[in-house]
Amino acid sequence: MQVILLERIGSLGQIGDVVKVKDGYARNYLLPQGKALRANDANLARFEAERTQIEARNAERKQEAEAIDKKLGGTSYIVIRSAGETGQLYGSVSTRDIANALAEEGFTVARNQVNLTAPIKMVGLHEVEIVLHAEVSSIVNINVARSEDEATRQAAGEDLTTRDAFEIDEEDDVDLAEVFEEVEDEGEEAEEGDDEQA
Repeated sequence: MQVILLERIGSLGQIGDVVKVKDGYARNYLLPQGKALRANDANLARFEAERTQIEARNAERKQEAEAIDKKLGGTSYIVIRSAGETGQLYGSVSTRDIANALAEEGFTVARNQVNLTAPIKMVGLHEVEIVLHAEVSSIVNINVARSEDEATRQAAGEDLTTRDAFEIDEEDDVDLAEVFEEVEDEGEEAEEGDDEQA
């Protein structure tokens, strides 16, 4: 399907470009979101008549996004989740969780503005891109931890996903070689006992 872009879309083109896209992408995303019009004579004439207004509206949105970027860029947010000793989360941190964390600090961000290629599944510090406008995006730091104390330690640079981060008594460590030697010794004693009974 041929469409006329009403705003800049990174992978497709600039305002006013007539591009060919898949029918489903146009019908399910571009047209309902008001990002494009079907490319026909009537819509081309309408676009040319309204071009200055569309470009002015886009420039205004870009300025608003840049103002938000100055406040949002580089900020950090803590997300508390349950996790195992290795730092693997019991679940994950999704775009909804990140949008909610930003909302608690006063930034209204839609889930689809959070550019997360895959859910976060490990504790630690994660950089996440927030797309504020087609030409403006911010990077925020998401500190995923098991508690506020751990979040503070991670922010200070401590890696909590290594074995050394946990308090483990050296006496509690098990030497596997000793365990196998004990099992072999017991097995030999059992065999000797069977021989004596026979």
